[in-house]
Amino acid sequence: MLKSQKARKENPEFDPMRLGTGWIPEELSQPQILLESTFGDSHPGSTHLNALVDSAGLGVYKKNAKPAVHTATDICDGVACGHEGIRYSLASRDIISSLVEIHAKSAPYDGMVLFSSCDKAVPAHLMTIARLDIPAIHFCGGAMMPGPEFITGVVGYETPGRLARGEITQDDAEFLHCNACPTPGSCPYMGTASTMQLLSEALGLALPGNALMPAWAGMIRAYAQKAGQRIVEMVEESLTPQKILTKRSFLNAIMVHAAVSGSTNATLHIPAIAKQAGINITLSDFDRIHRQIPVLTSLISSGKWPTSYLYFAGGVPAIMREIANFLYLDEMTVTGKTVGENLAELERTGFFRHTASYLKNFGHEPRDIIRPLTDPCKPDGGMAALYGNIAPGGAVIKHASADPATHIFTGRARVFNNEEDAVEAIESGKIVPGDAVVIRYVGPRGCGMPEMFRATETLHYHPELRASTAIITDGRYSGATRGPAIGHVSPEAAVGGPIALIEDDDIIDINVPKRTLRLVGVKGKRESDDEMAAVLEKRRAIWKNQSPEYNGVLGLFTRYAGDTASGATLL
Repeated sequence: MLKSQKARKENPEFDPMRLGTGWIPEELSQPQILLESTFGDSHPGSTHLNALVDSAGLGVYKKNAKPAVHTATDICDGVACGHEGIRYSLASRDIISSLVEIHAKSAPYDGMVLFSSCDKAVPAHLMTIARLDIPAIHFCGGAMMPGPEFITGVVGYETPGRLARGEITQDDAEFLHCNACPTPGSCPYMGTASTMQLLSEALGLALPGNALMPAWAGMIRAYAQKAGQRIVEMVEESLTPQKILTKRSFLNAIMVHAAVSGSTNATLHIPAIAKQAGINITLSDFDRIHRQIPVLTSLISSGKWPTSYLYFAGGVPAIMREIANFLYLDEMTVTGKTVGENLAELERTGFFRHTASYLKNFGHEPRDIIRPLTDPCKPDGGMAALYGNIAPGGAVIKHASADPATHIFTGRARVFNNEEDAVEAIESGKIVPGDAVVIRYVGPRGCGMPEMFRATETLHYHPELRASTAIITDGRYSGATRGPAIGHVSPEAAVGGPIALIEDDDIIDINVPKRTLRLVGVKGKRESDDEMAAVLEKRRAIWKNQSPEYNGVLGLFTRYAGDTASGATLL
């Protein structure tokens, strides 16, 4: 018996409440489908989702089932960054996931389609899908059309410098600001939003070809209607996430992550999603796969193409087709078919020809956007896991976005207990080439693990510092981060991790090829490993936690969030 029908028998108020919201009696006995989105005015990635929900509802009706619409709006890191609002960002992932669980279970619904586009909403929805194990599809909200000159929302950081150098006029600056986000959809670069859409599809939880569809185009609304029809079929087939999410499906997703040089935030979100499914994914899994799978795409902000071009080049299916010899092609997906069967079906129906035809409008071929394995953009994946006496639990760097000259780096520590002080030091000229900027007490237990986007962008717009200065933090980074930026240092400072013990003028070694992050000297003088261990032990004896205290939901998160390696989640 369907869960909704069982609830109707057990609860005499169930039917009257449904009828009071506009249902008609004959709909009560139909499968009941939750259509939940992050629709709202929070940012361009969510503002259009109501139209996709409406289209999916038509698909549900066509299959003689009843849709019910709920919303739990997300926030935007682009709006929240640079002030205290960014501290709520990671916590919002867990809160959204919890609210969707409440909606899905309190009715209860027989199946659900969850609609989202961006950084925290997509992993929130995927976490809920993995945890509840009822038939479910994640529907990706698609990508924004790129602005003029392929600019993005980060134009706000670029404009003052370009104005000062006389590269643009004030009128130009206003035009760029007004057109940086010209349509709905996720930002058109390979940030966390784009990354998580790709990984949703790679996991098998979104329809093939859904990730990064043009959010402004009619084709995505037609796809949403297909999702509405398919979820009813999944209910009839009892096809639940438990039959889709396996260790191998997560490894498939990480392979796609490597091939597109995805955001380092995936090293938080994928373990958190896997945890909800009872699967253990580690930082070592990411590092091992990224050594194996090369970067096949050159995408903004570390490359040259917007994400819409990746979709027109064939999207996730084209990436999977290129790395098929590495993938687990027999993994099940929401279509009821395996990864390999989906790829064959897309080939048969002309999907790859049809998407490539759009690229002709821009004078490109798919091979311009997705390189072959024999001629990749970069010889290995975009990120690496680093370990050492600063990060015994690991740290991450998106080395594909950094000058290769910085992959082996020795610097003088300049230590800050928050991002604001670090940015002030950079802007005032206190940071010089050869410095290693350490920003700590910004991990999950410190202040919610905000991204250090303002610090990295401020550094980037000082040309003399771009390839000569590193940032090391127990916080996280935007997927748009450029330069030698190491994040997710674990254990974090707030729990007494070694990053809390670093002092100004210590010597820090970074070696990406060897995967090491080490404290190797004091007051500018190198010391042996044993001497450094003794120094750290002495400092630990007098260490005091410098984390701020919070009330409300941020206080809840900073008190109880798990460690970074397992996804920094409350759930």
